[in-house]
Amino acid sequence: MKRRIEFPRAEGLYSRQAHVALPTGTFEREIGRQGFFGPATHMYHRHPPTGWSQIEGPLQPRAFRASDLGAEETDQAPWEAPSLISNAHIDLRIWHTRSACDRLYRNADGDLLLFVHEGALDFFCDFGHLPLREGDYLLIPRSTSWRVAPHEPATLLAIEATESSFGLPDRGMLGEHALFDPAILETPKIDESFRAQQDDRSWTIVVKARSALSSLTYPFNPLDAVGWKGNLAPVRVNWRDIRPVASDRYHVPPSAHTTFLCDRFVVCTFCPRRIENDPEALKVPFFHSNDDYDELIFYHRGQFFSRDGIAPGAVTLHPRGLTHGPHPKALAQSQRQPRSETDEVAVMIDCRDAVVVSEAAAQVEVPGYAQSWSESA
Repeated sequence: MKRRIEFPRAEGLYSRQAHVALPTGTFEREIGRQGFFGPATHMYHRHPPTGWSQIEGPLQPRAFRASDLGAEETDQAPWEAPSLISNAHIDLRIWHTRSACDRLYRNADGDLLLFVHEGALDFFCDFGHLPLREGDYLLIPRSTSWRVAPHEPATLLAIEATESSFGLPDRGMLGEHALFDPAILETPKIDESFRAQQDDRSWTIVVKARSALSSLTYPFNPLDAVGWKGNLAPVRVNWRDIRPVASDRYHVPPSAHTTFLCDRFVVCTFCPRRIENDPEALKVPFFHSNDDYDELIFYHRGQFFSRDGIAPGAVTLHPRGLTHGPHPKALAQSQRQPRSETDEVAVMIDCRDAVVVSEAAAQVEVPGYAQSWSESA
């Protein structure tokens, strides 16, 4: 579809190109709608838009030591794992597991996306067997029966798309093979490991539907398929398979790193990439007020180049209504001695509906995070 040419209005000092050659001594802030796809205006400020001296009230940027949540209970069912952040369309949990599941699980409330933060596991389901390792995404379609058998203690990020399903983004003029070729997606195999786990002892499937649990007991293992064909199955992709979009002369928005789409939220993956080398281009994320979305980021590994003091296993929440952007130290470093590439891996989730922080998450909250943008910090 051809897009109509539009001519934006301009006033005062401004940059001719967004994120490039800012007027001397200014800080750019993008006011955008629809997750960087809608109308936008770029403001040019004399002070950092996050340079507040104090924040009072419930609207706060927040950070959590998420991987500490429930870490002492390492044999939970996936929905016994403590919920971190949720709304009517998403439920984000941190799941620790170390022993093979002695029952099967089935989520009838929506698709489930697992991200393996630590550990290695075998995944068994209706469709067969898949080995999982650190850095894997595993998309489990709604109502699939499954279990895992860890080789070592494992920590997973579990993202439920409540009453929805995950799909791939439209890659537009980049083409269908950008970011990752869909042919790289792996599906379960009916292999020797899958056939070996079939037996005639009693097995129970715990089904979650409408947030309530029911049990189905069989006198045999219901993971007894001998074959299948179709285009609906669990799929696996590792962050190492993703080849991120990058530009030497322009800082691309987070939306360019979208990995999965749902009806009311998106999942993006920040992977190691080259940093812009044009001397006039911004080399850290631009300040932005994306007021249609609450932004969540799970930090998997590496040094997140726009944040200071955030460790792997943490989750940050930047709610709508507050400008967010790079920490002062990260911004200063990018201007003084810019790095040539990033080493971070992180999962970003932009939610169209306001999210709620659980009481359990509040117990592992990082104090003073809202003040970390202060110049004095």
